[in-house]
Amino acid sequence: MGKRVRGSIRRLPSGRWQVRYTGLDGLRRTLEQTHRTKAEAEAAYAIVAADMATGRWVDPSLAGVTFGTYAARWVAERATITGRTRELYGTLLRLHLAPYLGEVQLRYLSPALVRRWRQGRQDAGVGASTIAKAYRLLRSIMATAVDDEVILRNPCRIRGAGSEVASERPILTPAEVARLAEVIEPRYRLVVLLAVYGSLRWGELMGLQRGDLDLDLMTLTVRRSVSEVGGRLVVKGPKSRAGLRTIALPLGLREDIEQHLAAFAEDGPEGRLFVGQRGNTLHRSNWTPVWSAARSAADLDPRVHLHDLRHTGNHFAAASGASTRELMHRMGHASMRAALIYQHATAERDARIAATLDQVFSRGGGR
Repeated sequence: MGKRVRGSIRRLPSGRWQVRYTGLDGLRRTLEQTHRTKAEAEAAYAIVAADMATGRWVDPSLAGVTFGTYAARWVAERATITGRTRELYGTLLRLHLAPYLGEVQLRYLSPALVRRWRQGRQDAGVGASTIAKAYRLLRSIMATAVDDEVILRNPCRIRGAGSEVASERPILTPAEVARLAEVIEPRYRLVVLLAVYGSLRWGELMGLQRGDLDLDLMTLTVRRSVSEVGGRLVVKGPKSRAGLRTIALPLGLREDIEQHLAAFAEDGPEGRLFVGQRGNTLHRSNWTPVWSAARSAADLDPRVHLHDLRHTGNHFAAASGASTRELMHRMGHASMRAALIYQHATAERDARIAATLDQVFSRGGGR
């Protein structure tokens, strides 16, 4: 049963009637609108009482907050989001949400308005992937508004609007991987090989140190990642427990690793594994010309990106017979859903996967 509502109705000097009541938060409130007759005021009071009794009451002072104000606060309060994600949210809000919905009060942000906003972005020629990302952000913000009891229901109800259809990415053959590793600048050969046979992301590669490699066990431990935010490089730990992982490497990589350590890596356990010719950690802008030249020299599809090497490595690992759990371990999958469903692979089984990958590496002409 809902809480009993305390309130009163009084006649103002103007002759109109005003409703006052105590909200569920304990604060004394006055309805903005006054009424011509006492009966109208009693009806308005009955609506407020019914809303509180049934859990439909919304704090009117919060419901009047605009989407722009609430969204800015929503982003600021999320301390766990990474720098690049925060940058993405800022861009989506600035370019695709705030100009169209920023001045709308949350209580007036309806499903129809959300549909019109999305259609407007489509008509403006905004890419489907960008619209889906913006819609997911809008939906998340409004879901928090429901949790905060600012609004009653989330207005984002367009089925499938937040889904992105991933384009088919290229998968290299072992021979193509070997050819790419052969033609790229020597100091970056190991970048190619670890991206494929270690299933590593760009940020994870740039975060590697000498101490992360164990040549006796032929393993690599991912402990940190380098991201680029606003042109600055930021070193951080993996964003999930799944990202912090130890990966078994193919034995055939040993010689490449030893040669790289001797010629290009910084000294000491904390020495960076990959640095540019001037001893700097690579920005993506520095990497692009290196990658483009190597891709062209290897006669690869111009659509092939560095991330496709990780995709290729995951494909090789799957073909080796790795289970889904073991693949998730090697990939360092960070989604909550994956963390709930899949467990970390055992070190013993992961080593067997690496042994199979070693055969793939050899067939490709790695060494």
